[in-house]
Amino acid sequence: MRLRIGTRNSHLARVQAESIAKQLAAAGHTTELVPITTAGDRSRAPVFASIGPQGVFVREINQALAAGAIDLAVHSYKDVPTCGSDELAIAAVPPRINAADCLLIRTERVDRGNGFLPLPEGARVGTSSVRRQAWLNHLRADLRPEPLRGNVPTRIQRLQEGSYDAIVLAAAGLARLQTGRPDDPPVLRSARITVERLDPEQFVPAPAQGALALQCRRDRVDVHEALAPLDHLATRNAIDAERLLLSRLEGGCELAFGAYCDSSESKWVMHAMLEREGRISVETGHGTEPSAVADDLWRLLNPTRSGTQSTSR
Repeated sequence: MRLRIGTRNSHLARVQAESIAKQLAAAGHTTELVPITTAGDRSRAPVFASIGPQGVFVREINQALAAGAIDLAVHSYKDVPTCGSDELAIAAVPPRINAADCLLIRTERVDRGNGFLPLPEGARVGTSSVRRQAWLNHLRADLRPEPLRGNVPTRIQRLQEGSYDAIVLAAAGLARLQTGRPDDPPVLRSARITVERLDPEQFVPAPAQGALALQCRRDRVDVHEALAPLDHLATRNAIDAERLLLSRLEGGCELAFGAYCDSSESKWVMHAMLEREGRISVETGHGTEPSAVADDLWRLLNPTRSGTQSTSR
């Protein structure tokens, strides 16, 4: 079967799409990558919240999908709006490789005396995510979060040039670039940069961070069948729960919100953080059904709507 795969034209997005293309090729399919530039890629807004409504990194790709110009799309799942088109479906969610954020620090600026965020007082930290900015301000009020956009190699270059003391990136994206094509330029010069993984239970990541969404038309039964072997049920369940909570909170790029769901000893554990009016709420829920855990956390994070008091647990 010949499959045209739509993807953003960034280096990371193409590496992600190529990894899916290889899996489909191994199953006997013929694949073709179709790079598409999105509104989010064209925007020069300094922070993601200023770019526009939800879906700015997927809209043009999904339009091509609906029009039949491509057969499937490979998205970073955290870019996909919670309210999607009825004619499109997420046909597969491959295993999530790493949900965490990571802190990349110029090695000479590492300060181990400051624990979880090993940075000197007043360090400049590059990120354009309102969630990451909120976490940094909450955990270390002395730090100076500053806007940083561009693809991952560009952000790392800005760090190496000394524009920042540290930057925050998704660990999964960094890992995928490190295992990209053999002729790709190295993403990190390890002697100059120290990488600190930020525990997702403490520095809660964006919903669906680290996961990919393989989307196609709902009526393309043949594409659904081709993608079915790539679906990972545990990852799908965790992502569905994180996105259910996001949809309940009615947020997008402008919302400082994080959610991380994982299974442990046949139970699901979900961590969530939300900034509202300058106040950070952090909650943890447990249960046997991830969607029920998401419902429970929504009530904890919204006591005025549910009539309960928010308590960490």
